[in-house]
Amino acid sequence: MNSTQPNQILIVDDNPTNIKVLFDCLKSAGYRVFIAQSGESALEKLAVITPDLILLDVMMPGIDGFETCQRLKNLPSTQNIPIIFMTALNETEHKVKAFSLGAVDYITKPFQQEEVLARVNVHLQLCNLNQELRSMNEQLEKRVAQRTARLSYTLEQMQVMQLQLIQNEKMSALGNLVAGVAHEINNPISFVAGNIFPAQEYLKDLFKLIALYQQECPQPSPVIQKTIKSIDLEYIKKDFPELLNSMEIGIERITNISHSLRSFARSDTAKKQLFDIHEGLDSTLLILKHRLKANEDRPEIQVIKNYGEIPLIECLPSPISQVFMNIFANAIDALEEANQGRSFAEIKAKPNCITVTTNLSQDEQYAIISIKDNGTGMPQHIKQQIFEYLYTTKTTGKGTGLGLAISHKIIVDEHQGKIEVNSQPGAWSEFIITIPVMASKGVS
Repeated sequence: MNSTQPNQILIVDDNPTNIKVLFDCLKSAGYRVFIAQSGESALEKLAVITPDLILLDVMMPGIDGFETCQRLKNLPSTQNIPIIFMTALNETEHKVKAFSLGAVDYITKPFQQEEVLARVNVHLQLCNLNQELRSMNEQLEKRVAQRTARLSYTLEQMQVMQLQLIQNEKMSALGNLVAGVAHEINNPISFVAGNIFPAQEYLKDLFKLIALYQQECPQPSPVIQKTIKSIDLEYIKKDFPELLNSMEIGIERITNISHSLRSFARSDTAKKQLFDIHEGLDSTLLILKHRLKANEDRPEIQVIKNYGEIPLIECLPSPISQVFMNIFANAIDALEEANQGRSFAEIKAKPNCITVTTNLSQDEQYAIISIKDNGTGMPQHIKQQIFEYLYTTKTTGKGTGLGLAISHKIIVDEHQGKIEVNSQPGAWSEFIITIPVMASKGVS
């Protein structure tokens, strides 16, 4: 209420004499007075003005004062306006009804001007105090809301810091382990690989010497002939080179594995660099190979790769590989859950499958990676919470609720990308990662 302007009072009465008496009395007291001669006209007028107080006659044609009061109290715009009933009725039941409908007071006819002014002044003062109290409450609620928002922000930042610490610790531990294994593998691999070629050359020399002996001594002794037959010399001459070639291929495969391990364990959390997304996917699948292999309960989990033409991506390779690790591990978990209650033959007839698809967006500004499994799927309420901090659908001890929350942070916060999930309950789940090809871009 503006203290520089007079209070507004609405008089609702069908008696012109009463109206004149009240109007003159209130006007001379400095109030701004409005008049309505029926309940209907009062409701119409209140759609335009908002008085500070209403003086309402009980007995009126059309809708009476009681019904008018009830309608006013049912309207949000008028329910807080104090109403004083004016009545010649002095029965207790009418007074009780007036108060039960929300009136704050009543004045009996004929009017005593001093009494009218006294009651009006008291209730306007109470109205002013109530408005001040409501204003103070609103300010208090606003301050509480602001403080709650600050506390929520602080809690969110603490959770982000906790996620970051957990992420750094996990990647540090995993990176050290994988790098150590790769290093230990690399030394014997290098030794064996370095000796394969000399061994092949030595073998050629030995076979050449044996051929020369056979040429110079076409009729060896019975003992030598027996030995040649027992060791199957001709088979050895044919198989030994192939054996060394197989060893060479095996060494090459182990070298590739070691390279993949070193790629996964790359410590590059501070600076973005160019990275082959397909190499990251392959390295992660290699580390999870033991979980993909067939076992006594199920056949091998098939991995279908639909790789498109994607350039090197400017990103943090190690965290991106961690995202792949989390999603692939969840896909394997979902497949194992879907296998419960199914026989080996049933699973073989409908094999477990993870499909990895990569391509570029139409404008070639973003890389899109889809990882889809044919496991259990997930209902809508889980999809809505899947990336929330500490949310997990796994039993106690099997999930922390951090993997996908960390993945979301890595993709959205650290790479300005987007990670989404699509699913059909009981059929499949698909995680779709969209990240900029160049770090300066961002998914809108």
